[in-house]
Amino acid sequence: MEFDEKLRWYGFWTKDRLEGGKIRRYYDEIRDSYRKGTPVEHTQEKIRKLIIHAVRTTEFYKDYPADTPLEKMPVMTKDTYRSNYEACQSRIYKEASDNRIMYTSGSTGTPFAMIQNRNKILHNTAASIFLGAAGGYYIGMKNAFIRMWVGDHAKKSKISQIAENLIMMDCSNLDDKKLAEMVSVIRNKKVKVLIGYSAALGEIGRFIEEHHLDTSDFCVKAILPISESMPSEVRRKLEKQFNCTVRSWYSNEENGIMGIQREEDESYRIDTESYYYEILKLDSDEPAEPGELGRIVITDLYNYAIPLIRYDNGDLGVYEKTEKNGRVKYYLKELYGRRGDMIYDCKGRIVSPFVLLNGLSMAKGINQYRFIQEDVARYTLWLNGNKDEIDEKAILDFISPYFGEEAQITVEYVDEIPVLNSGKRKSFENRCEKYNKK
Repeated sequence: MEFDEKLRWYGFWTKDRLEGGKIRRYYDEIRDSYRKGTPVEHTQEKIRKLIIHAVRTTEFYKDYPADTPLEKMPVMTKDTYRSNYEACQSRIYKEASDNRIMYTSGSTGTPFAMIQNRNKILHNTAASIFLGAAGGYYIGMKNAFIRMWVGDHAKKSKISQIAENLIMMDCSNLDDKKLAEMVSVIRNKKVKVLIGYSAALGEIGRFIEEHHLDTSDFCVKAILPISESMPSEVRRKLEKQFNCTVRSWYSNEENGIMGIQREEDESYRIDTESYYYEILKLDSDEPAEPGELGRIVITDLYNYAIPLIRYDNGDLGVYEKTEKNGRVKYYLKELYGRRGDMIYDCKGRIVSPFVLLNGLSMAKGINQYRFIQEDVARYTLWLNGNKDEIDEKAILDFISPYFGEEAQITVEYVDEIPVLNSGKRKSFENRCEKYNKK
């Protein structure tokens, strides 16, 4: 680490020690859990205390007995919380001056504010430090954060930017001029860590490849994609371009960073000290079997301002759990985006997103794409790129067998794939009425 980076490292931990050392204590607990597994009894006690707190201090849970087991509590969604926003808030933390508000959106796209109490904030800081270090990012390293910096709640002050050695890069516009500016900043400012939306990082990689840029003088030591799945081909290409590891964080605004991708494959090691995870069946609230695709349901063990109990965050996954000496380790072997974005074949079976992601990412000439399910057997593939280089037949020959003989796939060329208000660019969209009713 450079001298100024070391100063930031030691300065951060000195400040924490003077303030009681909570972040360090949380950090040590997360590290211990990551290495050895999380004690089952420890987690069960946290769940018990959280439920008691929710029952005693919120209107929403007040009619539940304090000893209600977790599996008997209701499964919640973003829209459930939005509809019962006031009732879900704890009276104890409602007006606390040291709360933090995180903004996220639901299926309607309407944002809502997720309140986090002070201990939750400190615990999230500890988790981000540990899981950052697992991916090669240490406090003090010069980092570029690539996202939509929209709204006062998202922006950081100049003082914060200096203290965190942070460069804010906005990805609301990713034309070649903007990408050239980003690459120039990464090189000239000697940026060591890139954190950002997977789609934006992929665009930087594409720009470097298309313009045959020399990256040998870059100082990047780690790349941490967030929010979206990154195709394995894009991940490995970035690793070669920057000569560093690329390991995605599993995260969202309302919870925080919940896990990190393993270096050797596409699976995720999940933080079980901070959260309790359930994988429930797609069509019921019964537990999914190991190896079965299911809904990811999270209980946040530290947020007492708005207790997130059995929170269905909209993601799908396949899990693997190991238990030894009363300690649990948890892995997401497969992680997919929101259920509403899942694509089905003509017989109603989910098509793995990675089939499409990898197939389209490997195709020449494609800059952006979106695969849309219009109806049960009718699909549209939007492509943005060099039409002369794109082998449309090869693409269709690759993906069509996964959908069945009745599948009708139409290719349309567009000037731009629009981004969402969050700044993310959706790769898949399901418009079929049958599946949107699920």
